[in-house]
Amino acid sequence: MASAQTPPKFLLETAHSVETHLNDWLQSVPLPSHLHDAAHYALVQGGKRVRPALTLLCAEAVGGTQEAAMDAAVAVECIHCFSLVHDDLPALDNDTLRRGKPTLHMHAGEAMALLAGDFLLPLAFDKLTKCPLDSEQKVKLIQRLASATSEMVIGQVYDTLGGFNPALTQVECLELMHKHKTGSLITCACEMGAISGNASEKQYKAIHEFGESVGLMFQIIDDLIDNQGETDHVGKTTGKDARAGKTTYPGTIGIDASIEAVKLLQKKADAALNVLGERGETLRSFNLWMAHRTR
Repeated sequence: MASAQTPPKFLLETAHSVETHLNDWLQSVPLPSHLHDAAHYALVQGGKRVRPALTLLCAEAVGGTQEAAMDAAVAVECIHCFSLVHDDLPALDNDTLRRGKPTLHMHAGEAMALLAGDFLLPLAFDKLTKCPLDSEQKVKLIQRLASATSEMVIGQVYDTLGGFNPALTQVECLELMHKHKTGSLITCACEMGAISGNASEKQYKAIHEFGESVGLMFQIIDDLIDNQGETDHVGKTTGKDARAGKTTYPGTIGIDASIEAVKLLQKKADAALNVLGERGETLRSFNLWMAHRTR
């Protein structure tokens, strides 16, 4: 069973599969050696692989295969890693630790971090053009990932520079930011799995609802971890959001209310999976671990 300390076995296996594919694929791309090293550092070494795992597991949950969804999973992870590299830069979050090691700009310099992040962005879409799916599926995947990437950037703008509609309450602003910054790519990862697995309209709706709930829950837990976690355990600097005066769930509604929000979203995500029957059980276990993770 999934627990706070130990990710479920299937997540570790899926993460290893994604890691192997990422490494082999990157090795095949002709690059200057220092760009290759920087891209490898950002993309291959470490990470929970939550987003690509969701893509693969959602494909299976609607009757597809992980093999058919692997390119979509890799594309999602390229976008995620690009966002981490750029978010860590001095002009944005100014972080020095990521996945238990120095951030890319600390390791390879700010210029290379910018360029490596830039490189990962188009690489994701190139991967989708070569996936073993039909043309209609490819177009849907590209459109969905492009939309989610734009939403993610909008969320980062909200988080870093503000710009909210003044008519919104603080809680509404917070939810809007989180749904864009983190939730959009997680929801997209789930939906890309459904597309890769040729989901029915009913299955796709279920996966969408699951992804939306899990995506928001993931960010609330990240806020709680940043508020309460230890840097050595988490693998990145904790407490930085509070020091930077950023808007978070614990800072806005309190820790207890944030924990209750996680419980509600976990139940909502579980309910969405009912449509999938037994095929949704792996995602249900994944959801349990997500709701109790500590890093």
